[in-house]
Amino acid sequence: MPRPGSKKPAKTTYQHTVPDAAGILAALELAGVPQSFDALVKHYKIKDEKGRKAILRQLKKLIAAGRLLKNRRDEYCLLAKMNALTGKVSGHPDGFGFFVPDDGSEDIFLPFHEMRSLLDGDRIAVRLGGTDRKGRRKGAVVEILERAKKSVVGTFHREHGIAYVTETASRTPHHFLVADADRGGADNGQLVKLEIIEYPSERREAQGKVVGVLGAPNDPGMLTTLAIESFGLRTEWPDTVTAEVKQWGAEVREADKAGRVDLRDTPLITIDGADARDFDDAVFAESSGNGWRLIVAIADVSHYVHVGNALDDEAGKRGTSTYFPDRVVPMLPEALSNGLCSLNPNVDRLCLVCEMKVSANGKVDKSKFYKAVMRSHARLTYSEVDLVVGQRDVQARKAFAEVLPHLEQLYKVYKAFEQARSRRGALDLDLPEVRITMGADNHSVETVAPIERNDAHRLIEECMIAANVQAAKFIRHHKQPNLYRVHPQPELDRFEELRLMLQELGFKVSAEARTQPRALNKVLEAMHVRPDFPILATSVLRTMSKAVYQPTNEGHFGLALDAYAHFTSPIRRYPDLLLHRGLSHIIEGGKPGAFAYKLPAMELLGKSCSVLERQAEAASRHVESRYKCIYILDHVGSEFNGVITGVTHFGLFVMLNDFFVEGLVHVTNLANDYYHAEHGGLRLTGEHSGHSFGLGDTVRVKVTKVDVEEARVDLQIVDNGSLPFGAGKKKRKKTGKKDGRKKTSAKSKVRRRKR
Repeated sequence: MPRPGSKKPAKTTYQHTVPDAAGILAALELAGVPQSFDALVKHYKIKDEKGRKAILRQLKKLIAAGRLLKNRRDEYCLLAKMNALTGKVSGHPDGFGFFVPDDGSEDIFLPFHEMRSLLDGDRIAVRLGGTDRKGRRKGAVVEILERAKKSVVGTFHREHGIAYVTETASRTPHHFLVADADRGGADNGQLVKLEIIEYPSERREAQGKVVGVLGAPNDPGMLTTLAIESFGLRTEWPDTVTAEVKQWGAEVREADKAGRVDLRDTPLITIDGADARDFDDAVFAESSGNGWRLIVAIADVSHYVHVGNALDDEAGKRGTSTYFPDRVVPMLPEALSNGLCSLNPNVDRLCLVCEMKVSANGKVDKSKFYKAVMRSHARLTYSEVDLVVGQRDVQARKAFAEVLPHLEQLYKVYKAFEQARSRRGALDLDLPEVRITMGADNHSVETVAPIERNDAHRLIEECMIAANVQAAKFIRHHKQPNLYRVHPQPELDRFEELRLMLQELGFKVSAEARTQPRALNKVLEAMHVRPDFPILATSVLRTMSKAVYQPTNEGHFGLALDAYAHFTSPIRRYPDLLLHRGLSHIIEGGKPGAFAYKLPAMELLGKSCSVLERQAEAASRHVESRYKCIYILDHVGSEFNGVITGVTHFGLFVMLNDFFVEGLVHVTNLANDYYHAEHGGLRLTGEHSGHSFGLGDTVRVKVTKVDVEEARVDLQIVDNGSLPFGAGKKKRKKTGKKDGRKKTSAKSKVRRRKR
């Protein structure tokens, strides 16, 4: 300790500046050759661990942005110097593949010999290598940057003394050899989880070690287990996450309620499906002047999930909750998703509120955001609300008398929003959804039936859309980096394909329908009279570009909105959680420049969230299609009504009306004739009989075979009858006069095999 009055000795510190991205790129350019991490640290005279970690973070960002790659010697290379692109591998079961560039440019063909050492999803650097005989851009692999998987799920085989595993639903045809010492007790035909010991190369097969025997393919619940493993969904919670969740307890702490608006006496209610377990939104409406005061309260997940902690890291890696018929893989642990963050009735909960002043014509004149503490006054289902307000059931109205006046006001708000939606021309697809109900054992399929949507569904949907719009406008006004939900207009070539198809079916589609959703909506309205409307509407939906998360606002084509963001589901979607953090930062007086996320970070998060969303959707579809097949398996030999949803030269795709399950009527199962695909693939016509089957025709079919593993249903037409839109009708006799239309028959002819 120095004596009083004496000068304190100066602290010895290392003075260094961690370079930014531009500085690192300039240093590598100046060096002229790839540099190791240690060489870069030495160049910048960094001597402490904090500095080393900081420069490592910058290098990782540059790699993720496609500016650098790390080669096999652990050296950092400038991609610009290598004339290379970075991206991911999309494999094909036939052995070749495609390279999907990070920059969104056209896919590049990867020949068989380039795919020998690659797995589907691997991240690689590629150099263009001319074109193949079909004129496709061809790539040559420069470097494998990151392997997509460390383990696979597949079937264990043992033949002629050799053990190997074939990956389930793989898009690359690799076998993983397994040594006897690494078989883990697996028997022939069992499904196993395999840890990859050695990746495939040009000269050697991949090798692995069985780390878990999952069971037989037909074991209960195996479909979902396989999907979880195959799609790489995260199901285990790290110990650090469990510890963080535990510290919050089971009830909202009094200290956490301080400084918030008290809405506990406001009769907010939740309206969800009967099987919902987490409730992240509550609503309230009351008459106000010539309109309404509408409150949308959303669970304040950001209060519990902090930037950079273990829970946030895990939630970001999951990106979204994934829903299966028999279980849910949540984004957040159950203690939060079903407990502390869920707006359960009659308990205090923290929330983030969007309060709106809605005019009689459905326009939001004013809005504000604030933090609050609330207490849900009732948990209602869509069916109950429909009984109360839609059907005005006396008993139901008595049961919910306390919140009845506010339900009536909510219904009026919905009707005003509905009129506003119609005026702006948002697309009205309203596609049917299917609910798969599991049996008591949660493994057998009890029913497969369409979900009946009513005004209660639409009421909540419109309230959530309104809140999402105001959230997007709020962050746009404050110029804060965050994620918008962007839905681009259809690409020109895909729109033209749709336009030609609909015109063949008799619908006039104007060119402006590609840029004006109102014009496209008029076509959808005209389609409603057809029995195949869901199929045609699905065709319209598939023409649309996929909605994505990105920090650049480009509007939402489908909803006909100039700004849209996801705010209302932070329990199950990571972008909503990010938006909550941004809103809270502004509410608390923070400046946009001081927000925890900068624009480059938001760009990467947007890409990651979009990819994880598509992965979850693919996993859900994979399981749902196979559970449908399990259900239909009990109906082999039964007859059903269906609608033709697709026409090809090899047969007809038919959707079974009762289950929304699609099957194939192969051309060999049609009446004895030569069949031609005509009118751009919209109709299949018999050359001799004139029997004709077109898109949208209703048919009677019999289920002949079901393959659960391949999710395939084989059908046979049993009644051609007198059907709408020309199904089974004789072809018009030729008169010798030309009708001015160009014949578009398929070149190939298919002859039914004689039994």
